[in-house]
Amino acid sequence: MTRGDHSSMKVFESKDIRNVGLIGHKACGKTSVAEAALWSAGENNRLGHTNDGTSVLDFEDEEHKRVMSVGVSVGSFEWAKAKINLLDTPGDGNFLKDTRVAMQATDGVVCVVSGKDGVEPMHERVMGWAQELKLARAIFISKIDAENSDFQKALTDVKENLCKEATALQIPIGAESAFKGVVDLLHERAHLFKDGDKGEFEETDIPADFKSRADEARNALIEDIAAADESLMEKYFEGTLTPREIIEGLSKAMAEGAIVPVLCGSGTTNRGVRELLDFVVESFPNPLARAAWPGRLDDTPSERPADPNGPATGLVFKTMVDQHAGRISVIRVLSGSLVSNTELHNAGKRSTERLGTPQRVVGKKLDAIERAPTGDIFAVAKLKDVHTGDTLSADGWKADTVKLSPPLIARALSTSDKGAEDKITDALRRIVDEDPGLVVGRDEQTGELLLSGSGQQHIEVAVEKMSRKFGVKCELRIPRIPYLETITAPVKNIEGKHKKQTGGAGQFGVCFFDLFPAERGTGFQFDDEIVGGAIPRQFIPSVQKGMERSLARGFIAGYPLTDLRVRLFDGKYHPVDSKDVAFQMAGAKGLKSAIPKARPVLLEPIMQMEIVVPEENMGDVMGDVNTRRGRVLGSETQGKYTVVKAQMPLAEAQTFEASLRAITQGRGAFTMEHGHMEQVPPHAQEKIIKESGFVASDEDE
Repeated sequence: MTRGDHSSMKVFESKDIRNVGLIGHKACGKTSVAEAALWSAGENNRLGHTNDGTSVLDFEDEEHKRVMSVGVSVGSFEWAKAKINLLDTPGDGNFLKDTRVAMQATDGVVCVVSGKDGVEPMHERVMGWAQELKLARAIFISKIDAENSDFQKALTDVKENLCKEATALQIPIGAESAFKGVVDLLHERAHLFKDGDKGEFEETDIPADFKSRADEARNALIEDIAAADESLMEKYFEGTLTPREIIEGLSKAMAEGAIVPVLCGSGTTNRGVRELLDFVVESFPNPLARAAWPGRLDDTPSERPADPNGPATGLVFKTMVDQHAGRISVIRVLSGSLVSNTELHNAGKRSTERLGTPQRVVGKKLDAIERAPTGDIFAVAKLKDVHTGDTLSADGWKADTVKLSPPLIARALSTSDKGAEDKITDALRRIVDEDPGLVVGRDEQTGELLLSGSGQQHIEVAVEKMSRKFGVKCELRIPRIPYLETITAPVKNIEGKHKKQTGGAGQFGVCFFDLFPAERGTGFQFDDEIVGGAIPRQFIPSVQKGMERSLARGFIAGYPLTDLRVRLFDGKYHPVDSKDVAFQMAGAKGLKSAIPKARPVLLEPIMQMEIVVPEENMGDVMGDVNTRRGRVLGSETQGKYTVVKAQMPLAEAQTFEASLRAITQGRGAFTMEHGHMEQVPPHAQEKIIKESGFVASDEDE
């Protein structure tokens, strides 16, 4: 992180703050729009671009390498006597959990849609989240100056497949390389762009050849605004709506979600971005208009209004980890004001924190500010035990935050450096601090250290960051599948016997039992039907313990045995030589002799999947699912996309992401969760057993 070299930004009152998220599918132009905004506001010494590594907001090496955002970046700047806190969010499915968490800190979003590509899968997901959060929404159709870009086609696509409330606020003058301005339908003026990349324009009358089209579009806009308010509708029919009523009506309709205005331009050439910023200041809600935040105080439900005079409260929605500056927490002020040395409670950790100097954020640059009022966004360094999702408050109140879906895939981590495990664990902890979508764990069955995330690329980026920031190098591999073993046939009257005489006290224990397959998911059931003291009561748990130990080691491929029932009905004992260990061994030996007769098989995890694909790729994707031993359960159409419901073995699903990306050119997406365990087909079972190299243990002899 770097410190700014200019004087601190002045403090803006809550009514003059706008918190806006840029959302959308990857490569739709979000970061280019954000870079143009920073350049226009004088926050950069040139117009940054993602494709040449000069972006202020995509500052991580991993973002330069992939030419896309892999985390949320914040850019705060002054515009039209207001402060805009702009959150540039990832649009790749691998990194959307960061987007999901950060959207809580906004009061409105601008969904960027490419004029070339139209609505894509992640647009629907992020706009759905915006609607859930009741955020004001607008749409910016970008890349108007690109080859094959078509504003009208993109607008129709948006209305039909993304947002029926969309209504044009602007129409472009010219297209592709001839794009030279926009018509502002609200104010009935034309903006003709000047040469250069400053985004400057000349305001003029609407060109005559655009007048009829502009009139038609304006009438549609005003009708949509009036339709959202009964009193305006009456005045509209009387033909007496004033410009002020139209503007105020638009803001009100936006806040209620009744209208989603559509603007247009190009981030890469900085055209139409100044107009977008003017619109944000004029029509987006300020933080005081936000509904009270839901949360809890001392485990009792409690709302927190956005009150400048309320208890000092902040929500940590982003964590940045710097190898030199340490952990930097980015905070949205929910209530009151936050200043240096404020002491706050972290209700989630039941600890207390003292704030350092609040700092404005522009990418990785930080500038000190005097205080952060209600609704502002700022960063603070080196809090002791604060993570993304934590609430810091004067009275211990805690905000309710979004619940993230479980990670999609996992990869096992290994290193050739024997002494590096502690270093890896520490680096993983710091990387997970930065990214709420990552989870670290250890597989209890296989013992592997697992890093789980939203996709292969998500995990690869995390490992690259660990190497670059903390000098920790790891190899990634597909984890071992947590197979299980079970039986498919009953075996009766099994004898388990252990007899050992070594001089002095010996060991003696005999048990007789029946073995049955059990219902899937029921585990190991042990029925004690001993009567008449054939086995003394104190040794019956020993039989069970010996069997459980043996089950855990497996019998055909080294995987735990499950879903079986033992009926213990008889046994023999010796008054001197019978003891706990003897009956443990008797139980284990009895099972070992019986399992081969019980027709053992392997069980594998089957995943429930929902796969979203463009209609034209549906056949190829279904074919791929079938080749992976998957089953297509059904499909339904959602706009231009088809949602395929399927089941697939985890062994095949672990590599499905790369295949789906190749088939759909990155436009497909999927979610999956564990469904059930199912028997492995015989041909696949033979291969798994052979590859396991399993040899039955002689431990029970």
